Amino acid sequence: MTDRFETGMNVRRQVLGDAHVDRVEAAKTDFDRPFQTLITEGAWGTLWADNTISRRERSMLTLALLAATGNFEEIPMHVRASRNTGTKPEDILQAFMHVAVYAGVPKANHAIKLAKQTFAEIEKEEHP
Repeated sequence: MTDRFETGMNVRRQVLGDAHVDRVEAAKTDFDRPFQTLITEGAWGTLWADNTISRRERSMLTLALLAATGNFEEIPMHVRASRNTGTKPEDILQAFMHVAVYAGVPKANHAIKLAKQTFAEIEKEEHP
């Protein structure tokens, strides 16, 4: 393993949590192993490991970009991860409000719907 991979795995676990990373690792096959290595080294070992901006800011950027580009599938995962990055629900709403102005109200509306659902799920998990 490369240093970048090890760094990426550490950062990935800090941001997404051990349970999520363990599920992804358990599901990894020879087919998607190169892709998992790419995102671990590139996204987590390079981008998220950089200290130029805070993880809170990275969370907000990531959520805004996911919504603006219509990549809604990963929004719940990153909403959950925001608890580990110091990103508050009001920060997330502000990121999605930027999406509404600069990328479109329907995208922001759907992202907000997903965030609300995820916050409700988290609340049920933490206070059954």
